[in-house]
Amino acid sequence: MTTPPDDAHQGATHRYRALRDFVRSTDVALPGKFEITKEGIVHNLLSPNGRHELTASLLRKRLERVMPEEVVAHTGTPDVEDEYEGIMRRPDVMVITMTDMGVPAGFDPRALIAAIEIVSRSNPENDWVGKLRDYPLLGIPTYVIFDPRTGTGAVFTDIHSTPDGPRYAVRKDFVYGEDVTIGEWTISTSGLPRYPDDGAERDRS
Repeated sequence: MTTPPDDAHQGATHRYRALRDFVRSTDVALPGKFEITKEGIVHNLLSPNGRHELTASLLRKRLERVMPEEVVAHTGTPDVEDEYEGIMRRPDVMVITMTDMGVPAGFDPRALIAAIEIVSRSNPENDWVGKLRDYPLLGIPTYVIFDPRTGTGAVFTDIHSTPDGPRYAVRKDFVYGEDVTIGEWTISTSGLPRYPDDGAERDRS
C-alpha cells in the first residue's frame, strides 16, 4: 500500500521536530554546533577558533559600514529553518533587515538577503557541499563562502530549478584582496586572516 503524500510529510515533520528538539536540548550541554539536514544531524564538534571569529567580525563591520541602518550583518542566534524541508542551519553571518529579525523563533530563510559562511578546516564539505545544496533549497538568494584555508571564496546567486532541486545558477569566484559584492553592497577582502599552512595551529571551527 502506498503511503499518501500528506502522511509522508507528517512523518517527515515529526522526525524533523524530534531532531530539532534534540539539537536545542544539547546546545548548552554539549560542545560544538549542531545543524539539521535531510540526511540527519551535522555536528561540528569543535568551537570556532580566533581566525574564524575574526573573519566573521571583520565581515560584519565592513558590511554594516556600507549598508543602510535598517539592514544588519547578524552573527548570532537564532538559526534559520524550514520545517517543511526538514532543514535547520546556522550561518556564520546573516544579512537581514531589522524588521525580519523581529520573529518569535528561528529566522525565515527566505527573509535573508544573504548567508555567509567561513569555511572550517575540520569540515569544509559542510560549507562547500552541504550548505551549497541546502541554501538554495531554503530560498536564500545569495550565499557567500570565505575560505581561510586558501584565501579564496565564491558568491552564489540566481536560484534556478534543476533535476536535483533548486541550485544556484551563477558562481563568482574571488581571491582575498579583491572587492566582493554581496547583495547590493561591495566590501574589501583585504586583510582577512588565513589559516596557517604548516599545521602547527589547527582551526577548531
